[in-house]
Amino acid sequence: MSYLVNPLRDPAWRPESGLEAQARELHESLPGYAPTPLHDLPSLAAELGLGRVLLKDESSRFGLPAFKALGAFWAAHWALAGRDPATLTLAAATEGNHGRAVARAAKLLGARAHIVIPAHTSPARAAAIAQEGAHVERIDGGYEDAVAHAARLAAGDVLVISDTSWPGYEEIPARVVEGYATMFAEIDVPVDLVVVPIGVGSLAAAAARHFRAGPGDGPFLLGLEPADAACALESARSGRLTTVPGPMRSTMAGLNCAEPSPAAWPLLAAAYDAFCAIDDAHVDWGMRRLASEGLDRGATSGGVVGGLRAHRASLPLPEDATALLILTEGVTDPAVFQAAVGRPHRTV
Repeated sequence: MSYLVNPLRDPAWRPESGLEAQARELHESLPGYAPTPLHDLPSLAAELGLGRVLLKDESSRFGLPAFKALGAFWAAHWALAGRDPATLTLAAATEGNHGRAVARAAKLLGARAHIVIPAHTSPARAAAIAQEGAHVERIDGGYEDAVAHAARLAAGDVLVISDTSWPGYEEIPARVVEGYATMFAEIDVPVDLVVVPIGVGSLAAAAARHFRAGPGDGPFLLGLEPADAACALESARSGRLTTVPGPMRSTMAGLNCAEPSPAAWPLLAAAYDAFCAIDDAHVDWGMRRLASEGLDRGATSGGVVGGLRAHRASLPLPEDATALLILTEGVTDPAVFQAAVGRPHRTV
């Protein structure tokens, strides 16, 4: 368990304008669009010594159990503009949620999907992607190996829709970040703290762009990572983009990333006040605590709750502060949920 005040924080930093408004317009035009819930948990707030704890609940977004559709739908729509979808394949690497969202985008747009998954991806996550009609390719190696493999698939009829960047490949990841902004635009409550899971950093970059766009310092931004995949924390500590060695075994599968996206990292470095890391004991506690409130949610959602509890004492916040926690996923791996909570996931 680690906590680091970000030595790279730049209070003067403000984001450049992007295409967030166009992305939100697209989302609002799609069948099934609705703002996701914002739960208020007074019992958890009292337990953590805070005035309010608000949970932005992304467990059902366009019928998928995670927020990823926001980025995938906008990036795919942008990439396919003026082209015949029937002649194209959308490719992506994933630990589960992003790939499923890209596969759904391909199906909606009339394209094919080729999704690359690391060796350790759970059968449940792989099956969910396949159910979207995608070709699922499991490769040897971890997430970064899957990203490299997906990148090599790029061709005239194959468009890679990645949420992480590499040299020469920045536009699509930028569209993904813009798509995620819709989530934050739906929140109209002033907050003092935002806890955001990081992974490669695209969601965290969207939060940075939203909460640092106005005057003043804005809320305290806290990035959360697994203890053995704390690539943003270690990058902040070293003052440069850093790759962590692993092995990465957290049940927060989407956060098991060795290095932040190069395009996202400068935003995280400038905008985030602190980074923290937790082990799976805190993740499991968070899943159990959410379940006690009638919210069966996945490991990454449990992680932001458990992470706030683990690091509350380090946060420079008064007892009347309002905390916003981003619950990024529902139960995407039933076996992980049952092991943590002690019962099967209850579907509604």
